[in-house]
Amino acid sequence: MGALSSTTKLGIIAGGGALPALLAAACRAEGRPYYVLGLTGFADAQALGQDADQWIRLGEAGMGFERLRAADVSTVVMAGSVRRPTLAELRPDFRTAAFFARVAGRALGDDGLMKAVIGEFEREGFKVIGPEDVLADLIARPGCLGTVRPDAQADSDIALGVTAAHELGRLDIGQAVVVQQGLVLGLEAIEGTAALIQRCAGLKREGPGGVLVKMKKPQQDRRADLPVIGVDTVMQAASAGLLGIAVEAGGSLILGSDAVAAAADRLGLFVIGVAAHD
Repeated sequence: MGALSSTTKLGIIAGGGALPALLAAACRAEGRPYYVLGLTGFADAQALGQDADQWIRLGEAGMGFERLRAADVSTVVMAGSVRRPTLAELRPDFRTAAFFARVAGRALGDDGLMKAVIGEFEREGFKVIGPEDVLADLIARPGCLGTVRPDAQADSDIALGVTAAHELGRLDIGQAVVVQQGLVLGLEAIEGTAALIQRCAGLKREGPGGVLVKMKKPQQDRRADLPVIGVDTVMQAASAGLLGIAVEAGGSLILGSDAVAAAADRLGLFVIGVAAHD
């Protein structure tokens, strides 16, 4: 775990997946006080390993800011998956509506929206940090995580995938692509990585399987929505007939690297950290 230099209470804005629970566990291990603000419909108590201190809808920013201040939180971290809601689902309170009024007219992809959200937290006086500031050991490192290595065809597919993911990210569309035998089978958009993998399972060609490549968007704020993989990603890739997974070294998070390596070795997949384009 990364060293936690501050003893100030950390506010964990919790979406879905395992990352919020890892952040909470790191705080407990270091004796750092923390407060979990769970996003209804995304986070769940079972994944968190505890109940949230407060549950809010995405449209309840005003309540969220009030509860964080009441809990004496000044530093926050956003972690976990969140699907972009429709306005009907959002049902924004006054504070959330004011935020959307400020960003009205801008064509915001996920990265643009997250930058705007970070700006709102800072406007309210909160310091925003990234998960890697708490859990530095989650950052993907160069090279293979397990014992399986990509062959020459997979290396070529990874190179194409890095190029495709870079352009996809530059347009603020998604972070992941699937490439097989020199062909891009799929690009991630709003559906997310798991759905991308499942979709590409029905598009695969005969012969050696493809590669999932996940890269940080070139312009991305590192404090939110870095590419993430975990054991579930490895299992999904194996079920889809992929040969392996490549993630950006220094720009992606691996949840439970030992477990990911063990799962990849057991299933015969490679997991590798690769460099991004300049």
